[in-house]
Amino acid sequence: MTRRSGALTDVTGLLVGHHHELDDDATLGSGRATGCTVVLAPDGATAAVDVRGGGPGTRETDLLDPSHSVQKVDAILLTGGSAYGLAAADGVMRWLEEHGRGIPMDADGHVVPIVPGAVIFDLPVGEWSARPTADHGFLAAGAAGVDVARGSVGAGTGARAGTLKGGVGTASVVLGAGPAAGVTVAALVVANPVGSVFDPGTGLPWGVTPTEAAAWGLRVPDPEELEAALALGDKGTVLNTTIGVVATDAPLGKAACRRVAVAGHDGLARAIRPAHSPLDGDTLFALATGTRELPAESAVPPAFPADLPALAAICTAAADVVADAIVDAVLTATAVAGIPSYRDRFPSAFDV
Repeated sequence: MTRRSGALTDVTGLLVGHHHELDDDATLGSGRATGCTVVLAPDGATAAVDVRGGGPGTRETDLLDPSHSVQKVDAILLTGGSAYGLAAADGVMRWLEEHGRGIPMDADGHVVPIVPGAVIFDLPVGEWSARPTADHGFLAAGAAGVDVARGSVGAGTGARAGTLKGGVGTASVVLGAGPAAGVTVAALVVANPVGSVFDPGTGLPWGVTPTEAAAWGLRVPDPEELEAALALGDKGTVLNTTIGVVATDAPLGKAACRRVAVAGHDGLARAIRPAHSPLDGDTLFALATGTRELPAESAVPPAFPADLPALAAICTAAADVVADAIVDAVLTATAVAGIPSYRDRFPSAFDV
């Protein structure tokens, strides 16, 4: 495997913004340690969603069904705060309305922005009442740009990945020769799973084999560090969840976007074990900006969509970038509220 670096904003037509509140002395139960992340599509993006976890917290996901009328979204909200954090979407809508973005409703310039969202459960990190508000969403939308901060930022501020600190990670790839040549596929993920994010046999992140470790700037950590990490046991919280966005610049419709979201969950399952549990609300959105044309269509039987070969290639890449984004989240996260990072637990893994 070749590491897929880059960011979600490598897909032309997407921007990412974070806002969070983090007290240096936050603990499990006191202080502030939460935030939200907004993916903006200034010109709109075709969207779909696939929910695989047993305990999701979501907003406006029904309208993403391929059979429903709305075709494009203006933004996606990823947020901490469990169901309370969905209030941040109001602030994203306010920012979009102030900038005239949304479904045009009349000649006077009134719009209705479309902002689906999903949450992670981070309420025990910091004080229970500290959760994203509409103002957080407004500020995150206003901060959106092409540079994407990673780790313990935005919606990943209070995230925990198994027994380690979780966070925000991102990755992208440009497809080579084939039916989707030149197409960019990228992902941004907030990793907060109940499952483990490292292999108990090697100590490396799931999805990174010993032969692939060098591509990540890693080596197999010392056995003593692995033994100590395994002694921590399980995460032990009832509510968790990994959420994110997988995107492409290809011109896909809603049904095709749904297949991309489905494929993205394969990457989630490669990097987190177990995934999609009754204790998680694992949710992935898929976006297509349509800013790049597909190569000349390959011949396919008339019973299939003409873009099927390109879609198959994009789906394969979707799983890859989601897996890499989760690894990226784990490796870039820093300790918050006493929750140790991967680097804290496995410092020898970075002695390359």
